[in-house]
Amino acid sequence: MRRMCGAMQVHERLLESHPTFRAKLGDLEHATEARRRSIQAPRTTPYDLKVIVHVVWHHAADNISEEQVKSQIAALNRDYRLKNTDVANAPDVWRGLAADVNVEFKLEDIKRVETTRASFGDDDTVKAKDSGGSAPIDTSRFLNLWVCTLGGGLLGYAQFPEGPPLTDGVVILNTAFGTEGSVVAPFNMGRTATHEVGHYLNLRHIWGDTPDCSGTDFVPDTPNAQHPNYQKPNFPHISCTNGPNGDMFMNYMDYVDDDTMVLFTQGQASRMHAALEGSRSTLYTP
Repeated sequence: MRRMCGAMQVHERLLESHPTFRAKLGDLEHATEARRRSIQAPRTTPYDLKVIVHVVWHHAADNISEEQVKSQIAALNRDYRLKNTDVANAPDVWRGLAADVNVEFKLEDIKRVETTRASFGDDDTVKAKDSGGSAPIDTSRFLNLWVCTLGGGLLGYAQFPEGPPLTDGVVILNTAFGTEGSVVAPFNMGRTATHEVGHYLNLRHIWGDTPDCSGTDFVPDTPNAQHPNYQKPNFPHISCTNGPNGDMFMNYMDYVDDDTMVLFTQGQASRMHAALEGSRSTLYTP
């Protein structure tokens, strides 16, 4: 099985259906670049994000346990605070770029909703009661995380900052959520959520979502790459004349297996901080 993220499909749909979204994203990009170029005093306390988890289930096995939910929160905290020991697996050339993003996640509540639907897609129907899902809870204050059965091989998707409040948040396949219970390898280390929350905090895919080396993730310290990488590539994997070190495929924003992605970079952390100091600033205590 290969990783499949629906964030960019959702993003393109929202750009067309919500005209103000494009303009707001442009403003956010200007603010992000300005922050990158300025000297910022580091935040001394973590960005504390409160999480609402919506477990939307049809079969009893989909109604995942509280322990499984908590294992996902623990995985997010390890990855975003650079407490994951497998960062040691990163090549020496990039290990020094690995960032403590200084974001901590706190489980606020678990909302369980039984549905008549066997599965959902990337159309946000899981986020509305009328379409068999669960309505979000105050997306200005809480990171809403939906856990459900997804069709079409989809592992998850997220909404970028500045999108419509009624669909804001992250959706994850229930067998790729957390590190215990119903999770199935190779997506059994909670890193689908790590990846999708990255999108929620304004990170793009590491290859910039184009097939011809013209794309960008807007982060200076991640090498340009041509395509997503899958499963467990060998280092170095060279594309887009990015030798000798090649693609940073062990980055959380690529498509490799959970046990192969191990880091965010300093540049990605800075980009997430710009979102947290801007449109996501209502999520945490100043």
